[in-house]
Amino acid sequence: MGKTVSEKILSAKSGQDAHAGDIVIAKVDVVMAQDGTGPLTVQKLEELGVEKLPNPRRTVFFIDHAAPSPRKELSNAHRILREFAKRAGAQLSEAGEGVCHQRLLESHVKPGDIVVGADSHTCTSGALGAFATGMGSTDVAIAMASGKTWFRVPETLKMEITGQLPYGVYAKDVILHIIGLIGSDGATYKALEFTGDTVRAMSMSDRFTLCNMAVEAGAKTGLVESDEVTRAFLKERERTWDFEEIKSDEDAEYERSIQINVSGLEPLVATPHMVDNIKPVSKVEGTSIDQVFIGTCTNGRIEDLRVAANILKGNRCHPKVRLLVCPASKGVYLQALDEGLIEVFIEMGGVVLNPGCGACVGVHQGILADGEVCLATQNRNFRGRMGNPEGFIYLASPATAAASAIEGKITDPREYL
Repeated sequence: MGKTVSEKILSAKSGQDAHAGDIVIAKVDVVMAQDGTGPLTVQKLEELGVEKLPNPRRTVFFIDHAAPSPRKELSNAHRILREFAKRAGAQLSEAGEGVCHQRLLESHVKPGDIVVGADSHTCTSGALGAFATGMGSTDVAIAMASGKTWFRVPETLKMEITGQLPYGVYAKDVILHIIGLIGSDGATYKALEFTGDTVRAMSMSDRFTLCNMAVEAGAKTGLVESDEVTRAFLKERERTWDFEEIKSDEDAEYERSIQINVSGLEPLVATPHMVDNIKPVSKVEGTSIDQVFIGTCTNGRIEDLRVAANILKGNRCHPKVRLLVCPASKGVYLQALDEGLIEVFIEMGGVVLNPGCGACVGVHQGILADGEVCLATQNRNFRGRMGNPEGFIYLASPATAAASAIEGKITDPREYL
């Protein structure tokens, strides 16, 4: 019997003939924590008396969720990470370098890796053909200390996506459609393997968006087979030697195979307060908004900023709307500067934030007032997600967000493309 991508990676890293349902102890290639979860991870490592890490070059701490620090408590948390990283020889991604998940993709993860992180959206790295998943801070501390951890090999749901994306429809709309289809618990502890002609034609940026939000359907991980698109992404970053072909076998056994044809898909919006509360933009068009947020580990890449800038150029932000734009990493920011995108955002009335998580997690920059409505390109719209349980969050693509910033209300982006 053949194997899925997940089964292949977990077999290789555990030295076992692993299949869905098996328990394995596997070598971990990349381990990370961020400034929200990292201090507890460090505390556990210190309780264990850990002074040396088995893989310090691929153990990474990120200061990204509240960066630069907005208050003394978080400054103290940042100091804990800086001091431990220096003492243990671990890697440190400082404030301004960008969101942990984007930085992992740019510099740390390669096909075939096992990646664990103290952050639920670690699954983003699965788009590179890695088995990437989020864990609690204590579990991550154990992985850092030992270089390995245990897994139950997940069953795999095959998401076979076909058809040509219609005008004005993007990868964000595709993953919102999938989450709406199977529900926020439809893939609990499963691997979501994205495949099909549509996925094979997608850029890496689009694949990252799919895998980033796999956890919003409850998935343990989201994956895409590595191919020539993956190779080109690594080559662009002078990491050609990191490429490895990882594909499921033709006779791999899936728990379920779901066929989705996107040819008739329209722009979608996730409405408050659940990510699976999905509606076509036509059903919510006209909803008044107070803030638009473009960025995050879901849609803060250069391709996303290009889409938004293309719509915004030559227009003005609606006078009652605050537009926040947050590049996902320093590299994205510099490229956006070079291409003139940052100038577009500023000239039309937007505020450009330093690379990081920005308003997404509600601890820094862009917190909503009571009753305010935000349309964001992030991955979650739970009550209180952006720092105020009295706020309302809608999720959409960068195109929908940009068009809505101009109109001051949720707007179909196809009117501006």
